[in-house]
Amino acid sequence: MKLDPNKTWRLVEERLASETNPARRHSLELVAAHMRAEARADIDGVLATLTESPRYAIHSNPDDPVMNPVGSKEAVREFYFTTVVRPGAHRLEFDVDRVIVDDDAVFTEGLMRIAYPGSTLAAMGIDVDDPEAYYLSESRLGIVWPVDHRENRLTGEEVYSSGEGFSGIAGRKIALSDIAEIVDAPALAPR
Repeated sequence: MKLDPNKTWRLVEERLASETNPARRHSLELVAAHMRAEARADIDGVLATLTESPRYAIHSNPDDPVMNPVGSKEAVREFYFTTVVRPGAHRLEFDVDRVIVDDDAVFTEGLMRIAYPGSTLAAMGIDVDDPEAYYLSESRLGIVWPVDHRENRLTGEEVYSSGEGFSGIAGRKIALSDIAEIVDAPALAPR
């Protein structure tokens, strides 16, 4: 089993290469920069792509205030720290197979795979055979990335998911050596 974080932004950057509309190009650049920052657990890099009052909506868990930060970058910082950095869940692959862009948003869809440390899963009450190993959660995601044209930033993410990512996770063990290194590319800095 392999995990390649570079798949996450591959199709977004391919779509960017063929886009001629400047506003749509900028939206795709923001999404690619956001994805790269997430894969590096770079919270400041993620925040640089967002408006001053971002909103996240995780539609599979709409009532959890940590999972659905609204109104401040600090709320989003707490979301990423709590759900990605602290549990060590930044090793991810969003194998995007669809990218749609219009004047107001980008849509990405694909299979999200996240390598969770066995110790994190054990702390969550999930029985794993090796707390030192990593295990893959898997779920299909559709993400809407709305853009605020006044600030030229993303307003956040609206995430739709299919399947329970932790179902059967103990059977999807992965070694750190099976996780590809992130390939650097020219920075797509927000304007």
